[in-house]
Amino acid sequence: MSIKVRLIAMNFLQFFVWGSWLISLGGYMIVTLNFTGVEVGSIFSTMGIASLFMPAIMGIIADRFYNAERVLGFCHIVGALLLLVAANVTDYPSLYIIMLFNSMLYMPTIALANTVSYNALEKNGLDIVKSFPPIRVWGTVGFIFAMWIVDFLGWTKSANQLLVSGGAALILGLYSFTMPKRPPLKIKDSRSLANSVGLDAFVLFKNRKMAIFFIFSMFLGAALQITNLFGGSFLDDFKTVYPDSFGVQHPNLLLSISQISETLFILTIPFFLQKFGIKKVMMFSIIAWVLRFALFGIGNPGDGLYLLVLSMIIYGMAFDFFNISGSLFVEREADPKIRASAQGLFMIMTNGLGAFFGGILSGWVVDHFTTNGIRDWQSIWFSFAGYALLLAIIFPFIFKYNHVKEEKIRLSH
Repeated sequence: MSIKVRLIAMNFLQFFVWGSWLISLGGYMIVTLNFTGVEVGSIFSTMGIASLFMPAIMGIIADRFYNAERVLGFCHIVGALLLLVAANVTDYPSLYIIMLFNSMLYMPTIALANTVSYNALEKNGLDIVKSFPPIRVWGTVGFIFAMWIVDFLGWTKSANQLLVSGGAALILGLYSFTMPKRPPLKIKDSRSLANSVGLDAFVLFKNRKMAIFFIFSMFLGAALQITNLFGGSFLDDFKTVYPDSFGVQHPNLLLSISQISETLFILTIPFFLQKFGIKKVMMFSIIAWVLRFALFGIGNPGDGLYLLVLSMIIYGMAFDFFNISGSLFVEREADPKIRASAQGLFMIMTNGLGAFFGGILSGWVVDHFTTNGIRDWQSIWFSFAGYALLLAIIFPFIFKYNHVKEEKIRLSH
């Protein structure tokens, strides 16, 4: 079997594990377990907490002490056991602890899987820049496929979604040990702890432009997972009004349009960056978030289904134009000596602090507009849209950046 096929299988499973529960777990917790919005938000915020330090710690372990493919396998196997346990837990405190430890093990595997992939391609004499993107796109396919399986089996409001994820994680953990060996680096080549977590990149905060960019990255990062948290429970609340509608019957299929859109908008990023520059591209992203939430507020699975579908399509622009374009901006603006650390800092601000505060605050908003178990979803989504609109109004006035067209902007990986 060729190394590309083996890496496709690994990346497919890597995101299949996540896609099995990320979009539907919120609905399961609210509808089946009767958790509050704050409780659901806090469980999702564990991914933000884990992203603050665990990728760096596991990266150092893989750099200095153990083969990266073994660290990857260990994380997935232990994470699988935690998911299998979580499927049998119904109280909030226990589920929070279990999902916190699962996040601490899963979040580092995203970077570790990349490391293992790069190493395998290099060992086989393949160009990483050309070969990896077509392989990585299968990760998104795996994420979507997992959503569809959980949906078709009718498990979007069931703990079985955690069993599906745990089973896939166990298979991936064992499979990881068969990947080409990526031994620890020599000590002199290993990254320091400060470098790994992005601490030496904090010098960028002395630059007003970069400081504003990172602060807005945190604020915008808070919006990234909100529809993942509450999209499923939002659609489920229409079951009495539109019980036979597509969105109520197959929530994951409807929500998966967002991930499909994401894969398509990635291809447009080089054009938009070259044509408009990072400031306008970021503005497009923020405005897209406003529309994403507002369309949820006025749409429904019945005669308003087209509004929800439009929101799913817009998600691709909202997510990619912020996450990927922001990463490219950091890569171009940071000093070459601290580029890796700058990317680490970008992740801390978005997937760490941003995701943590987004999970907590969005849960509070949902609870605020919930009375006797009935959620006022229009007010909830409009609140999130108002938050994004406020960022859209402030951002262009305080982020100063003069775009200079380049002959060619290449999407780096």
